Amino acid sequence: MAAVTLREVTRDTVRAVCRLQVAAGQEGFVAPNAVSIAEAHFQPKAWFRAIYADEEMVGFVMLYEDPDQAEYYLWRLMVSGEHQRRGYGQQALGLVVDRLRTLPGARELLTSCVPGEGGPRPFYERLGFTATGEVDDGEEVLRLPLD
Repeated sequence: MAAVTLREVTRDTVRAVCRLQVAAGQEGFVAPNAVSIAEAHFQPKAWFRAIYADEEMVGFVMLYEDPDQAEYYLWRLMVSGEHQRRGYGQQALGLVVDRLRTLPGARELLTSCVPGEGGPRPFYERLGFTATGEVDDGEEVLRLPLD
């Protein structure tokens, strides 16, 4: 099994991150990485990293972090289509959770997902997320306790 790490996106790696794509048919479930990176540059509470398996870039993750309000939100998580079903997303999310547990007031991680066939909800549920019953802009909100 490859070692998964989260690495800063740099001027040398940003184009490679932007070229990563989900599998065919999944495009409606996550924004392109270029859009995510653009949004992050206008949101001071965004934290984002490229996901690597050993030395190969395989995905992208972005969080909204507000330690002052103790709000932590998984904004984006994507693994490129050719690297899915290898455990990289699960390992990356584990690294995110480990990081969050070191931050002030982090008791839960929220995320949301577009409902539909082929969507990411089963993936999140396997990792312990549960539905809150809330809907945000047409997306189902899920919660993962961190304690």
